[in-house]
This record gives sequence, structure tokens and C-alpha cells, in this order.
Amino acid sequence: MVLKIGLVGCGAIGTEIARAIDRGDIKASLVGVFDRNAERAEELGRSLSELPRVFELKDLVERSDIVVEAASQRAVPEVAKATLERGRDLMIMSVGALLDGELRERVEDLARCHRCRVYIPSGAISGLDGLKSASSGDIELVTLTTIKNPQGFVGAPYIEEKEIDLDAITEARVIFEGSAEEAVAAFPANVNVAATLSLAAGGAKVMVRIVADPDTKVNIHQITAEGNFGRITTRVQNVPFPRNPKTSYLAALSAIATLRSIAEPIKIGT
Repeated sequence: MVLKIGLVGCGAIGTEIARAIDRGDIKASLVGVFDRNAERAEELGRSLSELPRVFELKDLVERSDIVVEAASQRAVPEVAKATLERGRDLMIMSVGALLDGELRERVEDLARCHRCRVYIPSGAISGLDGLKSASSGDIELVTLTTIKNPQGFVGAPYIEEKEIDLDAITEARVIFEGSAEEAVAAFPANVNVAATLSLAAGGAKVMVRIVADPDTKVNIHQITAEGNFGRITTRVQNVPFPRNPKTSYLAALSAIATLRSIAEPIKIGT
């Protein structure tokens, strides 16, 4: 049976997922899309060889085996409720929303009650398998340093609140230091990886340092985890989306790989 995928959000990541399905990279069917911006949804449809239908959220969920949220943190509560109550599986890309403890508990309860699953891809980072293993022991601290070109932070709530002039940054500069919870609220489109780390680390403290560097053309995430297991260090240099420098291309590829794993009979890795 062919996996039926419903897509919520037709931005950079949603578009890449839809095109992967359209190319046959994922053995699945894109049954439809939903986006608050109808024009963007229609534009995505025109770029595909098989034109998907544009549905309202409720109708999209009804037709899907799994719904992919690729919209925003604000969209997660509505999408999760509509999807899980109907007993459909859900993939969440805007994982920063799940650092809200009440929302995460509601999502877990709905998934258990309706016997469905919630998938969270690894996103723009590596090493989550090791971190998940380490969480069975004692993780003392996880640190994430994110380095991006200043233009990748345009529109972030923290930048606007602090009135930071990104154009005036001429050398690498630390613009934020704080917890994962603070980071995903301050930069909701930039550091969803902080939330993924926090969830994978089993609630261990995750501290985030954000650097704006005008000389970099890649999005860098460096992670260090320390505990009774030893020390894990990973560093990923991601190519940003040309249309959306806030997002790394690897984030979309991780979603595609997760959907491929769901659709195929053989699973590789943890």
C-alpha cells in the first residue's frame, strides 16, 4: 500500500519534501497540501508534475496516512490536534514548539490515546543517535553553538526586540546566549535544532550560543555533550536554502530520509 502524505506548509522545507515525492525519491503519494497562504500553495502545485489538491486542514488530515507539519511553531498545536485526534501519524518540523511542556504532554497523550506516532527528524544536525544513547546514562550538559550569516537572522523576534542592526555587523559576534527554551522563542525559524537536542537528551540542560558572522556562507551547528559516558562533539556545516537562508538544506533532507524510512520495509540505523 502506498503511503499517503499530507503536507502542511509550502515554504522552503515543504517545497523540497513535495518535490522529492514528485520525483519518486519517496515511495509515497502527496495527497494534498494546506497553507494559510493559498497563493503559495498554488505556486507549489504548479511546480510539480502531478498537481496536488489544496485542502483545508481537516480534509487534508482525513485523506492522509501521515501529515507533515512544515509551517511554523505557531501552527503546531492546531495541526497536532487535528491530526492525532483523527488517528493519523504526524511529522513535526517546527520542533521548537514542543519545548512548551504542556503542549508536549498533550501531543504525547493524543498519540497514545489514538495509537499513532509522532516523528521528529534530526534536522540540520548530526549525532542524535549517540545523544539518545547517552541519555540512558547521565548527561551533565549539552552546548550548541550556531553560526550563521547575519542575513539568516532577519526578522527573528530577538533581533527586533533588541534592535540589533544586522547590516552593521562586520565581524563574528555573539548575539545570544541562553537556554534552549529561550533560544527557540527568540529565534523560532533558526534554532529548532536546540529543541531537538533537548528532547533527545532526555531533558538534560541545553545551552545555546548564537553567532552572527558576515564572513560565513554556511550554517554551522557545533554540539558538545558531556556526562558519565564521556564526551560527544559534532560539527555540521550546512548549505542554506537560497530562497530562505534561515533554513539549512540538510533539515529538508532529514525530513525526506525519515519519510523514506517510514515508507520502506527495511530500516537502517537507530
